[in-house]
Amino acid sequence: MKYILLLCSILLISAGWSQAQPPRYSEQLAETAVKLWPDSFSLGKPGTPAKWSYDLGVILKGMEAVWKASGDARWFDYIQKQMDHYVQEDGRIKAYKREDYNIDFINNGKLLLLLYQVTGKTKYYKAAALLRDQLRTHPRTSEGGFWHKKIYPHQMWLDGLYMGQPFYAEYAKVFGEPEAFDDITNQFVLMERHSRDDKTGLLYHGWDESREQAWADKVTGRSPNFWGRSLGWYGMALVDAIEHFPEGHPGVDSLAGILQRLAKAVVAFQDKRSGVWYDVVDMAHRPENYLEASASCMLVYMLAKGVRLGYLPDSYLKPARKGYRGILRTFISKRDDGGINLEGTVMVSGLGGTGRYRDGSFEYYMSEPVIQNDPKGMGAFIKCAAEMEMLPTLGHGRGKTVVLDYYYNNEYRKDAATGRRVRYHYIWEDQSNGGYSFLGHLFNRYGAATVSLETRPGAAALSSADVYIIVDPDTDKETDSPHVLEQPEIDAIADWVRRGGMLVLLGNDAGNAEFTHFNRLAGTFGIRFNEDNELLVKNDHFPQGAVQLENGNRVFRKPYRLFLKEVSTLELTAPARPLVQHEGKTLMATARYGKGTVFALGDPWIYNEYIDGRKLTPDFENYEAAEAWVRWLLANAKGKR
Repeated sequence: MKYILLLCSILLISAGWSQAQPPRYSEQLAETAVKLWPDSFSLGKPGTPAKWSYDLGVILKGMEAVWKASGDARWFDYIQKQMDHYVQEDGRIKAYKREDYNIDFINNGKLLLLLYQVTGKTKYYKAAALLRDQLRTHPRTSEGGFWHKKIYPHQMWLDGLYMGQPFYAEYAKVFGEPEAFDDITNQFVLMERHSRDDKTGLLYHGWDESREQAWADKVTGRSPNFWGRSLGWYGMALVDAIEHFPEGHPGVDSLAGILQRLAKAVVAFQDKRSGVWYDVVDMAHRPENYLEASASCMLVYMLAKGVRLGYLPDSYLKPARKGYRGILRTFISKRDDGGINLEGTVMVSGLGGTGRYRDGSFEYYMSEPVIQNDPKGMGAFIKCAAEMEMLPTLGHGRGKTVVLDYYYNNEYRKDAATGRRVRYHYIWEDQSNGGYSFLGHLFNRYGAATVSLETRPGAAALSSADVYIIVDPDTDKETDSPHVLEQPEIDAIADWVRRGGMLVLLGNDAGNAEFTHFNRLAGTFGIRFNEDNELLVKNDHFPQGAVQLENGNRVFRKPYRLFLKEVSTLELTAPARPLVQHEGKTLMATARYGKGTVFALGDPWIYNEYIDGRKLTPDFENYEAAEAWVRWLLANAKGKR
């Protein structure tokens, strides 16, 4: 098999990709997965029923990353198609048995949460709730740690943290269970406490509280070896769970400390020559040992994401880049159809069991088959590659904060599935059509932090903001007691812009936003929203909303074809200048004000429905234009004042 790695890609990765972005290996391997498993995701023999297997969740989470990095809905559609094979209309999950109490069964729930939040379909919530209910009664150790499976009593494995905790954390965040984060923290703390080797800092694959298993040390309960993929599972679990924790929760510090200790330990055992890791990570000297793909992908992902989230220092990017170069060089091969394969993933490794007993010895780990295009390895690679492919863009907005107003836009609705009152409409957390989750992801990809402001925007509240976005101020038909912009806030915002802030004003069409007070703020910069309704679009007749940009536009640069719908036009006086016009009417404008800049558009525009690829036809380029807009906003935000 011929292995490939383009010389230009090696050089770019070595240099931190400062000049250009290499090919998206994440998307290339995702394409291979679609070819291998076009329909129901069956990993068994041809013709056998598909199983509710954790492998599915690993590879589909990779697909989610590709979707969010591209705005190409093919990847979301693939996720939904695969999950719909299992999820029935009443929320039951085909091939799932709660009474098995298998922590592996929880992993796919992350995709159910995605599908519910994007589509609002109740069946996905019901299915996710089934998995959450399993955790309520799942057997535990005496200290509260989840058993790996009912058939593996009293045991915690590193693998199980990935299978259960990121789902548990996201579910708790989405459905308002703040008390769950103490429990989630405890799972990680217990696993480290009982499996960490004081000498190396590495974690043993498993721990048996009862000390009954033949593989368990009779004093410590630990299994005998450090299996690479189990370390990878645990590392991915840390960085995937911690991002769902509430700000200020003490568990954040606990998980960050564990992550830092683990990162230090695994980097010490990174193979100096290849940059990747061995299957049994501390036994490179054993001739039977081999470099293993899935562990290497997971550990690079952990390092890169840990740095991006701010829990690991930048120094860990060096081993992450070295590891990624090694992965491409060691494990990626070319397919006859021009695509790529992932070589070198061990199919499975476990502990104990019936039949052939897995004793956790080095000889046991070496006995398991190593295969091409294992879905666990492929999913880990896609996640790893998608994370590494963000590195070229992170510097654009690093250290900058984008603040989205939640005070003037303060809408709530009753969640159809749960009955809970939830905030929605043009907010970071909302993944439905009217949310800004995709926009938030774009800002994050370009290195900026995204936060919200639920109070009046005074000088203190704006002091940490580089970009401040006000979108669609509420009318009294949208909110019982809408907040309006008063003169003290207008003065504070204007002063903040004068000092170098980037202000974004996104209105709406006539009747769908509060204009009187909004225009008082906009008028400070020579902008007035006309309270009209340009670009009326009937149903899905998208060409009625087509707006063609000119090449060299001072914000977007390229001649993107945009879709805009029902926009309030703008009337301008100095210092405002038109940016985008349509049939003689101004749709977008900018204004320089002191050291700062203002951008205005009479529509929320870049909400999910029109940049996530699921609705618009491919001839529109809203996602690409939104990405260019994000770059411009961050480049022209002049830093903290």
